[in-house]
Amino acid sequence: MIGYVTLGTNDFERASRFYDALLGEMGAKRFMEFDGFIMWATNPAAPSLTLTKPYDKKAATVGNGVMVALTAGSREEVDALYKKALELGATDEGKPGERVPNFYAAYFRDLDGNKLNFFHFG
Repeated sequence: MIGYVTLGTNDFERASRFYDALLGEMGAKRFMEFDGFIMWATNPAAPSLTLTKPYDKKAATVGNGVMVALTAGSREEVDALYKKALELGATDEGKPGERVPNFYAAYFRDLDGNKLNFFHFG
């Protein structure tokens, strides 16, 4: 099982504001924070999303084929979270819709180009 996923950024302040606003819509809050590192979750025992400046001090880059999938509680929540991501400056990578029977998802890229999605089974 996934404990946490880490995304790199080259503009920590901008990315922090993006994820505070977006993940706040899901009830997630910062629960661990250091210089250049923030971890969000709905509770400390739940899987979390981490934002960091790369440890090696080189530029953060996007991994081709890498994607973070975040669970939503309903199709309506997928729609709302996707809309919020775009309002915050994310770019579309696939509008909300049923991809295969009972799998509803929406895809976007964050401000650094990382690919994410919100999905719901059912």
